[in-house]
Amino acid sequence: RMDNVPFLLLLCAAFSCAFLADTRQNKEGDMQLIQVRVSNDSKMKEMQEFFGLEVTGKLDSGTLDLAQKCHCGFPDVAGFSTFAGEPQWAKQVLTYRILNYTPDLHPADDNAVIKKGLPVWSRVTQLKFIKKDRGDADIMISFATRGHNDFIPFDGPGGSVAHAYVSGKDFGGDAHFDEDETWTKSTEDMNLFYVAAHEFGHSLGLFHSKDTNALMYPAYRKFDPSVFPLNQDDINGIQYLYDPTESKDSALPNTSGPDLSFDAVTTFRGEIMFFKDKLFSFLKYPAVKTADFNLVTSFWPWLPPGVDAAYEIPEKDKTVIFKGNEFWVVRGDTILPGYPQKIYTLGFSKDVTKIGAVFYNANEGKAYYFIVDKFWRYDKRSQSMDRKPMLVRDAFPGINGKINAVFQHKNFLYYFHGRKQFEFDLDKKRVTCLLKTNFWFQC
Repeated sequence: RMDNVPFLLLLCAAFSCAFLADTRQNKEGDMQLIQVRVSNDSKMKEMQEFFGLEVTGKLDSGTLDLAQKCHCGFPDVAGFSTFAGEPQWAKQVLTYRILNYTPDLHPADDNAVIKKGLPVWSRVTQLKFIKKDRGDADIMISFATRGHNDFIPFDGPGGSVAHAYVSGKDFGGDAHFDEDETWTKSTEDMNLFYVAAHEFGHSLGLFHSKDTNALMYPAYRKFDPSVFPLNQDDINGIQYLYDPTESKDSALPNTSGPDLSFDAVTTFRGEIMFFKDKLFSFLKYPAVKTADFNLVTSFWPWLPPGVDAAYEIPEKDKTVIFKGNEFWVVRGDTILPGYPQKIYTLGFSKDVTKIGAVFYNANEGKAYYFIVDKFWRYDKRSQSMDRKPMLVRDAFPGINGKINAVFQHKNFLYYFHGRKQFEFDLDKKRVTCLLKTNFWFQC
Protein backbone atom coordinates (compact mmCIF):
# COMPACT_ATOMS: atom_id res chain seq x y z
CA ARG A 1 0.00 0.00 0.00
CA MET A 2 1.26 3.46 -0.81
CA ASP A 3 0.62 4.75 2.70
CA ASN A 4 2.92 2.09 4.17
CA VAL A 5 6.11 3.46 2.64
CA PRO A 6 8.96 0.91 2.96
CA PHE A 7 12.29 2.16 4.21
CA LEU A 8 15.26 0.48 2.61
CA LEU A 9 17.86 -1.01 4.87
CA LEU A 10 21.43 -1.16 3.72
CA LEU A 11 21.27 0.53 0.32
CA CYS A 12 24.79 -0.33 -0.83
CA ALA A 13 26.87 1.82 -3.17
CA ALA A 14 26.14 -0.70 -5.92
CA PHE A 15 29.72 -1.99 -6.16
CA SER A 16 30.96 -5.22 -4.62
CA CYS A 17 34.53 -5.97 -3.54
CA ALA A 18 35.24 -7.47 -6.95
CA PHE A 19 35.19 -3.99 -8.48
CA LEU A 20 37.26 -2.16 -5.88
CA ALA A 21 40.44 -2.45 -7.99
CA ASP A 22 39.12 0.24 -10.37
CA THR A 23 38.93 2.98 -7.76
CA ARG A 24 38.31 5.82 -10.18
CA GLN A 25 35.34 4.06 -11.80
CA ASN A 26 33.89 3.13 -8.41
CA LYS A 27 34.12 6.71 -7.16
CA GLU A 28 32.51 8.08 -10.27
CA GLY A 29 29.65 5.64 -9.95
CA ASP A 30 29.24 6.39 -6.27
CA MET A 31 29.25 10.13 -6.94
CA GLN A 32 26.53 9.76 -9.55
CA LEU A 33 24.48 7.67 -7.13
CA ILE A 34 24.74 10.28 -4.39
CA GLN A 35 24.02 13.15 -6.72
CA VAL A 36 20.82 11.41 -7.84
CA ARG A 37 19.73 10.84 -4.25
CA VAL A 38 20.83 14.13 -2.72
CA SER A 39 19.81 16.83 -5.15
CA ASN A 40 20.84 20.01 -3.30
CA ASP A 41 23.32 21.36 -0.77
CA SER A 42 20.77 21.52 2.04
CA LYS A 43 19.98 17.84 1.67
CA MET A 44 23.70 17.05 1.50
CA LYS A 45 24.23 18.97 4.74
CA GLU A 46 21.27 17.19 6.32
CA MET A 47 22.70 13.85 5.33
CA GLN A 48 26.19 14.76 6.60
CA GLU A 49 24.79 15.97 9.91
CA PHE A 50 22.75 12.82 10.31
CA PHE A 51 25.78 10.58 9.79
CA GLY A 52 28.00 12.66 12.05
CA LEU A 53 30.22 13.93 9.24
CA GLU A 54 31.71 17.40 8.78
CA VAL A 55 28.83 19.49 7.44
CA THR A 56 30.15 21.02 4.19
CA GLY A 57 27.24 20.61 1.79
CA LYS A 58 29.76 19.19 -0.67
CA LEU A 59 30.46 15.68 -1.83
CA ASP A 60 33.77 15.34 0.01
CA SER A 61 35.88 12.26 0.70
CA GLY A 62 34.19 11.46 4.02
CA THR A 63 30.76 11.48 2.43
CA LEU A 64 32.03 9.33 -0.44
CA ASP A 65 33.60 6.84 1.97
CA LEU A 66 30.25 6.47 3.69
CA ALA A 67 28.57 5.97 0.33
CA GLN A 68 30.82 2.97 -0.29
CA LYS A 69 29.35 1.28 2.75
CA CYS A 70 25.95 -0.37 2.93
CA HIS A 71 23.37 1.98 4.35
CA CYS A 72 19.77 3.07 4.24
CA GLY A 73 18.65 5.25 1.36
CA PHE A 74 19.72 8.89 1.66
CA PRO A 75 16.17 10.29 1.18
CA ASP A 76 15.32 8.87 4.58
CA VAL A 77 17.76 10.97 6.60
CA ALA A 78 15.25 13.78 7.11
CA GLY A 79 13.66 11.89 9.98
CA PHE A 80 14.64 9.28 12.52
CA SER A 81 13.58 7.58 15.73
CA THR A 82 9.94 6.88 14.85
CA PHE A 83 7.83 7.15 11.73
CA ALA A 84 5.55 10.11 11.17
CA GLY A 85 2.39 9.66 13.20
CA GLU A 86 4.18 7.13 15.42
CA PRO A 87 2.39 4.07 13.98
CA GLN A 88 2.51 1.02 16.17
CA TRP A 89 0.75 -2.29 16.64
CA ALA A 90 -2.32 -2.16 18.85
CA LYS A 91 -1.55 -5.57 20.32
CA GLN A 92 1.36 -7.06 22.21
CA VAL A 93 1.45 -10.53 20.66
CA LEU A 94 2.37 -10.53 16.97
CA THR A 95 2.57 -13.38 14.52
CA TYR A 96 5.17 -13.93 11.84
CA ARG A 97 5.47 -16.29 8.92
CA ILE A 98 8.47 -17.17 6.75
CA LEU A 99 7.07 -17.53 3.24
CA ASN A 100 10.24 -18.91 1.69
CA TYR A 101 13.89 -19.50 2.52
CA THR A 102 17.19 -18.35 1.11
CA PRO A 103 19.25 -21.17 -0.43
CA ASP A 104 22.31 -19.53 1.11
CA LEU A 105 21.34 -21.06 4.45
CA HIS A 106 19.72 -24.28 5.56
CA PRO A 107 16.00 -23.76 6.33
CA ALA A 108 16.66 -24.70 9.96
CA ASP A 109 19.25 -21.90 10.12
CA ASP A 110 16.80 -19.48 8.51
CA ASN A 111 14.22 -20.33 11.14
CA ALA A 112 16.73 -20.02 13.96
CA VAL A 113 18.03 -16.64 12.76
CA ILE A 114 14.55 -15.14 12.37
CA LYS A 115 13.44 -16.59 15.69
CA LYS A 116 16.50 -14.98 17.28
CA GLY A 117 15.99 -11.62 15.56
CA LEU A 118 12.47 -10.96 16.77
CA PRO A 119 13.05 -11.52 20.51
CA VAL A 120 15.74 -8.82 20.37
CA TRP A 121 12.79 -6.43 20.70
CA SER A 122 10.64 -8.52 23.04
CA ARG A 123 13.39 -8.67 25.67
CA VAL A 124 12.89 -4.97 26.43
CA THR A 125 9.11 -4.72 25.90
CA GLN A 126 5.96 -6.75 26.51
CA LEU A 127 5.92 -7.79 22.84
CA LYS A 128 5.80 -11.48 21.97
CA PHE A 129 6.15 -13.16 18.60
CA ILE A 130 4.44 -16.38 17.53
CA LYS A 131 5.44 -18.29 14.40
CA LYS A 132 2.76 -19.34 11.92
CA ASP A 133 3.30 -21.94 9.23
CA ARG A 134 0.35 -20.98 7.05
CA GLY A 135 -2.22 -18.26 6.54
CA ASP A 136 -1.79 -14.55 7.11
CA ALA A 137 0.55 -13.19 9.76
CA ASP A 138 1.31 -9.73 11.05
CA ILE A 139 4.88 -9.90 9.76
CA MET A 140 5.30 -11.79 6.48
CA ILE A 141 8.95 -12.54 5.74
CA SER A 142 10.18 -13.41 2.25
CA PHE A 143 13.21 -13.56 -0.02
CA ALA A 144 12.83 -12.25 -3.57
CA THR A 145 14.67 -10.72 -6.48
CA ARG A 146 13.99 -7.65 -8.62
CA GLY A 147 10.27 -6.87 -8.84
CA HIS A 148 8.36 -8.84 -6.21
CA ASN A 149 4.78 -7.52 -6.17
CA ASP A 150 5.29 -4.46 -4.04
CA PHE A 151 6.26 -0.91 -4.89
CA ILE A 152 10.01 -1.24 -4.35
CA PRO A 153 11.85 -3.67 -6.67
CA PHE A 154 15.26 -4.97 -5.67
CA ASP A 155 18.20 -4.12 -7.88
CA GLY A 156 20.52 -7.10 -7.92
CA PRO A 157 23.69 -7.82 -5.92
CA GLY A 158 25.09 -4.97 -3.88
CA GLY A 159 22.13 -2.66 -4.10
CA SER A 160 19.10 -2.47 -1.88
CA VAL A 161 19.32 -5.62 0.22
CA ALA A 162 16.12 -5.46 2.28
CA HIS A 163 13.16 -3.31 3.20
CA ALA A 164 10.31 -3.42 5.68
CA TYR A 165 6.90 -1.83 6.01
CA VAL A 166 5.64 -0.05 9.07
CA SER A 167 2.72 -1.63 10.99
CA GLY A 168 -0.64 -1.73 9.25
CA LYS A 169 -2.78 -3.75 6.87
CA ASP A 170 -1.74 -5.49 3.66
CA PHE A 171 2.06 -5.04 3.41
CA GLY A 172 2.15 -3.53 6.90
CA GLY A 173 4.86 -5.12 9.04
CA ASP A 174 6.25 -7.24 6.21
CA ALA A 175 9.99 -7.63 5.67
CA HIS A 176 11.53 -8.46 2.27
CA PHE A 177 15.12 -9.57 1.67
CA ASP A 178 16.98 -9.47 -1.65
CA GLU A 179 17.88 -12.99 -2.71
CA ASP A 180 20.62 -11.65 -4.98
CA GLU A 181 22.65 -10.95 -1.82
CA THR A 182 24.73 -13.61 -0.06
CA TRP A 183 23.15 -14.25 3.32
CA THR A 184 25.21 -15.73 6.14
CA LYS A 185 25.20 -16.58 9.83
CA SER A 186 28.70 -15.15 10.21
CA THR A 187 30.10 -11.63 10.03
CA GLU A 188 31.00 -12.15 6.37
CA ASP A 189 28.80 -10.84 3.53
CA MET A 190 25.27 -10.00 4.74
CA ASN A 191 24.53 -11.30 8.22
CA LEU A 192 20.86 -12.23 8.16
CA PHE A 193 20.37 -11.86 11.89
CA TYR A 194 21.68 -8.29 12.01
CA VAL A 195 19.76 -7.17 8.93
CA ALA A 196 16.57 -8.90 10.05
CA ALA A 197 16.73 -7.44 13.57
CA HIS A 198 17.08 -3.95 12.04
CA GLU A 199 14.19 -4.57 9.64
CA PHE A 200 11.95 -5.82 12.44
CA GLY A 201 12.63 -2.53 14.20
CA HIS A 202 11.01 -0.83 11.18
CA SER A 203 8.17 -3.39 11.22
CA LEU A 204 7.45 -2.36 14.81
CA GLY A 205 7.43 1.36 14.03
CA LEU A 206 11.00 2.55 14.60
CA PHE A 207 12.71 4.78 12.06
CA HIS A 208 16.46 5.47 12.32
CA SER A 209 18.91 6.52 14.99
CA LYS A 210 21.77 9.01 14.82
CA ASP A 211 23.67 6.92 17.37
CA THR A 212 26.38 5.12 15.40
CA ASN A 213 26.30 2.23 17.90
CA ALA A 214 22.56 1.69 17.57
CA LEU A 215 21.06 -1.24 15.69
CA MET A 216 18.74 1.28 14.04
CA TYR A 217 21.63 3.39 12.74
CA PRO A 218 21.17 3.30 8.95
CA ALA A 219 24.66 2.05 8.06
CA TYR A 220 25.52 -1.64 8.08
CA ARG A 221 28.58 -2.49 10.14
CA LYS A 222 30.39 -5.52 11.46
CA PHE A 223 29.17 -6.55 14.87
CA ASP A 224 30.06 -8.91 17.67
CA PRO A 225 27.44 -11.70 17.59
CA SER A 226 28.08 -12.44 21.27
CA VAL A 227 26.88 -8.96 22.26
CA PHE A 228 23.21 -8.02 22.57
CA PRO A 229 22.63 -5.85 19.46
CA LEU A 230 20.45 -3.15 21.05
CA ASN A 231 22.03 -0.17 22.73
CA GLN A 232 20.26 2.29 24.98
CA ASP A 233 19.06 4.43 22.09
CA ASP A 234 17.33 1.43 20.47
CA ILE A 235 15.78 0.53 23.82
CA ASN A 236 14.58 4.08 24.41
CA GLY A 237 12.98 4.13 20.96
CA ILE A 238 11.10 0.84 21.19
CA GLN A 239 9.98 1.51 24.77
CA TYR A 240 8.68 4.90 23.66
CA LEU A 241 6.32 3.02 21.31
CA TYR A 242 5.65 0.02 23.54
CA ASP A 243 5.81 0.92 27.21
CA PRO A 244 7.15 -2.14 29.08
CA THR A 245 5.34 -1.02 32.23
CA GLU A 246 1.96 -0.59 30.51
CA SER A 247 -0.88 -1.63 32.82
CA LYS A 248 -2.32 -5.06 32.25
CA ASP A 249 -5.53 -4.15 34.10
CA SER A 250 -4.75 -6.91 36.54
CA ALA A 251 -2.02 -7.78 39.02
CA LEU A 252 0.60 -10.14 37.65
CA PRO A 253 0.39 -13.61 39.18
CA ASN A 254 3.12 -14.38 41.66
CA THR A 255 4.47 -17.61 40.17
CA SER A 256 6.63 -18.19 43.23
CA GLY A 257 3.90 -17.62 45.79
CA PRO A 258 2.00 -20.34 47.67
CA ASP A 259 -1.41 -19.07 46.54
CA LEU A 260 -0.86 -19.46 42.78
CA SER A 261 -3.81 -20.91 40.86
CA PHE A 262 -4.94 -20.95 37.24
CA ASP A 263 -8.27 -20.66 35.45
CA ALA A 264 -7.26 -22.79 32.47
CA VAL A 265 -4.19 -24.53 31.06
CA THR A 266 -3.65 -26.03 27.60
CA THR A 267 -0.89 -27.04 25.24
CA PHE A 268 -0.42 -24.63 22.33
CA ARG A 269 1.89 -25.35 19.39
CA GLY A 270 4.50 -27.11 21.48
CA GLU A 271 4.18 -24.76 24.44
CA ILE A 272 2.01 -24.72 27.53
CA MET A 273 -0.43 -21.85 27.86
CA PHE A 274 -1.56 -20.71 31.32
CA PHE A 275 -4.59 -18.46 31.84
CA LYS A 276 -5.11 -16.35 34.93
CA ASP A 277 -7.85 -13.69 35.09
CA LYS A 278 -7.30 -11.40 32.06
CA LEU A 279 -3.78 -12.66 31.47
CA PHE A 280 -2.03 -15.56 29.80
CA SER A 281 1.51 -16.84 29.58
CA PHE A 282 3.34 -19.20 27.20
CA LEU A 283 5.88 -21.60 28.63
CA LYS A 284 8.25 -23.81 26.65
CA TYR A 285 8.88 -26.83 28.85
CA PRO A 286 11.45 -27.89 29.91
CA ALA A 287 13.76 -25.49 28.02
CA VAL A 288 12.38 -22.28 29.51
CA LYS A 289 10.74 -21.79 32.87
CA THR A 290 10.10 -18.06 32.95
CA ALA A 291 6.66 -16.53 33.10
CA ASP A 292 5.86 -13.55 30.87
CA PHE A 293 2.18 -12.69 31.24
CA ASN A 294 0.24 -10.65 28.69
CA LEU A 295 -3.37 -9.60 28.24
CA VAL A 296 -5.50 -12.26 26.56
CA THR A 297 -6.95 -9.51 24.38
CA SER A 298 -3.47 -8.65 23.09
CA PHE A 299 -3.43 -12.02 21.31
CA TRP A 300 -7.14 -12.48 20.60
CA PRO A 301 -8.56 -8.93 20.49
CA TRP A 302 -12.13 -10.09 19.94
CA LEU A 303 -12.10 -12.59 22.79
CA PRO A 304 -13.63 -11.46 26.09
CA PRO A 305 -11.02 -11.33 28.84
CA GLY A 306 -10.93 -14.20 31.25
CA VAL A 307 -10.94 -17.84 30.12
CA ASP A 308 -12.77 -20.70 31.86
CA ALA A 309 -11.25 -23.64 29.97
CA ALA A 310 -9.25 -24.44 26.85
CA TYR A 311 -7.84 -27.40 24.95
CA GLU A 312 -5.78 -27.97 21.82
CA ILE A 313 -6.41 -30.30 18.87
CA PRO A 314 -2.78 -30.54 17.66
CA GLU A 315 -3.45 -32.54 14.50
CA LYS A 316 -5.76 -29.78 13.25
CA ASP A 317 -3.79 -26.87 14.69
CA LYS A 318 -6.90 -25.70 16.50
CA THR A 319 -7.50 -24.52 20.04
CA VAL A 320 -10.95 -24.39 21.63
CA ILE A 321 -11.53 -21.71 24.25
CA PHE A 322 -14.49 -21.49 26.63
CA LYS A 323 -15.91 -18.47 28.41
CA GLY A 324 -19.30 -18.66 30.10
CA ASN A 325 -21.82 -20.44 27.88
CA GLU A 326 -19.85 -19.77 24.67
CA PHE A 327 -16.80 -21.20 22.95
CA TRP A 328 -14.41 -20.12 20.20
CA VAL A 329 -12.21 -22.16 17.88
CA VAL A 330 -8.95 -20.44 17.03
CA ARG A 331 -5.95 -21.19 14.85
CA GLY A 332 -2.96 -19.31 16.17
CA ASP A 333 -4.10 -15.74 16.79
CA THR A 334 -7.05 -16.03 14.39
CA ILE A 335 -10.60 -16.82 15.50
CA LEU A 336 -12.18 -19.08 12.89
CA PRO A 337 -15.38 -17.96 11.14
CA GLY A 338 -18.68 -18.93 12.73
CA TYR A 339 -17.64 -18.41 16.33
CA PRO A 340 -18.51 -17.95 19.10
CA GLN A 341 -21.12 -20.68 19.46
CA LYS A 342 -23.15 -21.68 22.48
CA ILE A 343 -21.87 -24.69 24.41
CA TYR A 344 -25.26 -26.42 24.13
CA THR A 345 -24.46 -26.96 20.42
CA LEU A 346 -21.91 -29.54 21.64
CA GLY A 347 -24.69 -31.54 23.26
CA PHE A 348 -24.92 -30.06 26.74
CA SER A 349 -28.27 -29.23 28.22
CA LYS A 350 -29.07 -25.53 28.28
CA ASP A 351 -28.78 -25.43 32.05
CA VAL A 352 -25.01 -25.95 31.72
CA THR A 353 -23.68 -22.40 31.72
CA LYS A 354 -19.94 -22.87 32.26
CA ILE A 355 -17.19 -25.41 31.62
CA GLY A 356 -14.80 -25.83 34.54
CA ALA A 357 -11.93 -27.57 32.76
CA VAL A 358 -11.30 -29.62 29.63
CA PHE A 359 -8.61 -31.72 27.96
CA TYR A 360 -8.36 -33.56 24.66
CA ASN A 361 -7.14 -37.16 24.36
CA ALA A 362 -5.75 -37.42 20.82
CA ASN A 363 -5.50 -41.23 20.96
CA GLU A 364 -9.21 -41.51 21.65
CA GLY A 365 -10.28 -38.48 19.66
CA LYS A 366 -12.33 -37.40 22.67
CA ALA A 367 -12.58 -34.19 24.66
CA TYR A 368 -13.24 -34.48 28.40
CA TYR A 369 -15.36 -31.70 29.91
CA PHE A 370 -15.29 -31.22 33.69
CA ILE A 371 -18.05 -29.48 35.59
CA VAL A 372 -17.67 -29.53 39.38
CA ASP A 373 -17.12 -33.24 40.25
CA LYS A 374 -18.46 -34.75 37.00
CA PHE A 375 -17.28 -34.97 33.41
CA TRP A 376 -18.71 -35.54 29.94
CA ARG A 377 -16.88 -36.95 26.92
CA TYR A 378 -17.34 -35.56 23.43
CA ASP A 379 -16.39 -37.92 20.59
CA LYS A 380 -15.07 -35.77 17.76
CA ARG A 381 -15.31 -38.63 15.25
CA SER A 382 -19.01 -39.22 15.79
CA GLN A 383 -19.57 -35.62 16.94
CA SER A 384 -21.64 -36.82 19.86
CA MET A 385 -21.67 -36.14 23.59
CA ASP A 386 -22.10 -38.70 26.38
CA ARG A 387 -25.73 -38.88 27.36
CA LYS A 388 -24.87 -38.95 31.04
CA PRO A 389 -21.89 -37.62 32.96
CA MET A 390 -19.52 -39.73 35.03
CA LEU A 391 -18.04 -38.97 38.43
CA VAL A 392 -14.45 -37.77 38.21
CA ARG A 393 -13.33 -39.95 41.12
CA ASP A 394 -14.64 -43.13 39.40
CA ALA A 395 -12.66 -42.65 36.18
CA PHE A 396 -9.67 -40.86 37.71
CA PRO A 397 -9.00 -42.37 41.16
CA GLY A 398 -7.41 -39.90 43.54
CA ILE A 399 -8.88 -36.83 41.81
CA ASN A 400 -11.66 -35.42 43.95
CA GLY A 401 -13.60 -32.18 44.09
CA LYS A 402 -13.80 -29.32 41.64
CA ILE A 403 -11.21 -29.17 38.84
CA ASN A 404 -9.96 -25.65 37.99
CA ALA A 405 -7.81 -26.65 35.03
CA VAL A 406 -6.36 -29.74 33.35
CA PHE A 407 -4.07 -30.50 30.43
CA GLN A 408 -2.25 -33.48 28.98
CA HIS A 409 1.55 -33.58 28.68
CA LYS A 410 2.97 -36.75 27.15
CA ASN A 411 1.06 -39.59 28.80
CA PHE A 412 0.18 -37.71 31.96
CA LEU A 413 -2.72 -35.51 32.95
CA TYR A 414 -2.12 -32.54 35.21
CA TYR A 415 -5.12 -31.55 37.29
CA PHE A 416 -5.20 -28.19 39.04
CA HIS A 417 -7.30 -27.94 42.16
CA GLY A 418 -6.80 -24.62 43.91
CA ARG A 419 -3.15 -24.44 44.99
CA LYS A 420 -2.56 -28.12 44.32
CA GLN A 421 -1.61 -29.97 41.18
CA PHE A 422 -2.00 -33.71 40.64
CA GLU A 423 -0.02 -35.74 38.11
CA PHE A 424 -2.16 -38.60 36.81
CA ASP A 425 -0.66 -41.51 34.84
CA LEU A 426 -3.07 -42.48 32.05
CA ASP A 427 -1.54 -45.97 31.73
CA LYS A 428 -1.51 -46.82 35.43
CA LYS A 429 -4.80 -44.99 36.05
CA ARG A 430 -3.59 -43.46 39.28
CA VAL A 431 -2.13 -40.28 40.76
CA THR A 432 1.66 -40.55 40.66
CA CYS A 433 2.69 -37.22 42.13
CA LEU A 434 1.37 -34.25 44.08
CA LEU A 435 2.96 -31.04 42.82
CA LYS A 436 2.90 -27.37 43.65
CA THR A 437 0.98 -25.26 41.14
CA ASN A 438 4.17 -23.35 40.29
CA PHE A 439 6.00 -26.58 39.37
CA TRP A 440 6.19 -25.44 35.73
CA PHE A 441 7.86 -22.14 36.56
CA GLN A 442 11.36 -21.35 37.73
CA CYS A 443 11.00 -20.46 41.35
